[in-house]
Amino acid sequence: MSVVAVPGSKSVTARALFLAAAAEGTTVLRRPLLSDDTDGFAEGLTRLGYRVERDPRAWRITGRPSGPAVPEADVYCRDAATAARFLPALAAAGHGTYRFDASAQMRRRPVAPLTTALRSLGVDLTHEEAEGHLPLTVVADGLKGGAIDLDAGLSSQFLTALLLAGPLMAEGLRIHVTDLVSAPYVEITLAMMRRFGVEVAREGATFVVPPGGYRAVDYPVEPDASTASYFFAAAALSGRTATVPGLGADALQGDLRFVDVLRRMGADVEIGPDATTVTGTGRLNGLTVNMRDISDTMPTLAAIAPFADGPVRIEDVYNTRVKECDRLEACAENLRRQGVTVTTGRDWIEIEPGTPAPVEIACHGDHRIAMSFAVAGLRTPGTTFDEPGCVKKTFPDFHSFFASVRADWGV
Repeated sequence: MSVVAVPGSKSVTARALFLAAAAEGTTVLRRPLLSDDTDGFAEGLTRLGYRVERDPRAWRITGRPSGPAVPEADVYCRDAATAARFLPALAAAGHGTYRFDASAQMRRRPVAPLTTALRSLGVDLTHEEAEGHLPLTVVADGLKGGAIDLDAGLSSQFLTALLLAGPLMAEGLRIHVTDLVSAPYVEITLAMMRRFGVEVAREGATFVVPPGGYRAVDYPVEPDASTASYFFAAAALSGRTATVPGLGADALQGDLRFVDVLRRMGADVEIGPDATTVTGTGRLNGLTVNMRDISDTMPTLAAIAPFADGPVRIEDVYNTRVKECDRLEACAENLRRQGVTVTTGRDWIEIEPGTPAPVEIACHGDHRIAMSFAVAGLRTPGTTFDEPGCVKKTFPDFHSFFASVRADWGV
């Protein structure tokens, strides 16, 4: 058995940084994720004038409920969708002119549902090049709040950004959601807002956020459930056991439900109060599964799918086409190059059993493609990657860490 100390959650770290910046007082974040995305988010806060003190085990953020401390700033969000979508909403609650830009990869990803909503709330906002994409400039003069409609069918991050900003609005915020993907991520947001002192009410598809602001707290960041999926999948694939401490029955992150998929495929799964354990049984069953709510783990399943005893069909994952890359197509492309039979549709992929050949995996600059196919490499020696360093986005030490787990297992 291996006890796998997975790094902190990216989703929780990003939300905690926003909440800490918006809260009255100084928040301590314990065991935050140290990665390119979270470093970019923290740097963005610093550029906006927030005080952020960092050491490897804890970050201290001095909040400003009134918004950024500087009258103007130029923020580079790197590849981080959380920074590119959360920080403009935070800046809009302040007073000043704030420009946001990002990498070419992030520029291709949409922000239109968020910026449309902010404009409807009276924010003076300009897209400098392609409408609905970065770069953009926010001329902020505080947020009055009110009622809006929001389509969050491409990403739940648009809803999260507005929910997080709601308590900073003079009149609070009512958000009627017409479509929503990755709903468990919204539950993370609501639970964390509650911890920082704000209770959001739900009336069917409408979220009601009260005004009044946040209070600073001491906040431990739980391990990343999406990252844990690689080690759980590796255990199921190799017949070994992986235990991830800190992810138990009360975990915030919906991606822990990936272990339920592995259970359906034949793995033994135990979810305790403080840890989750997956043990491979020597078999993987084919299945059909809807992964709309846990779509970040879709590549993990797709990469190991050829080793199942029947077809694996993954449905309702259109939003994976607008991530760091078109993940659905990237998985299909790499599997086909490995000699695996794959069919795809707008929002689904079906993978036949096969024996993948060792090839160079095309990562498309996407950390999840690299890490997923590294797991499948347990059964396909000789697998290489064209951009192994793209894992820096969420897990800079992934390759060496995964190698140490393999060594521990003797595989």
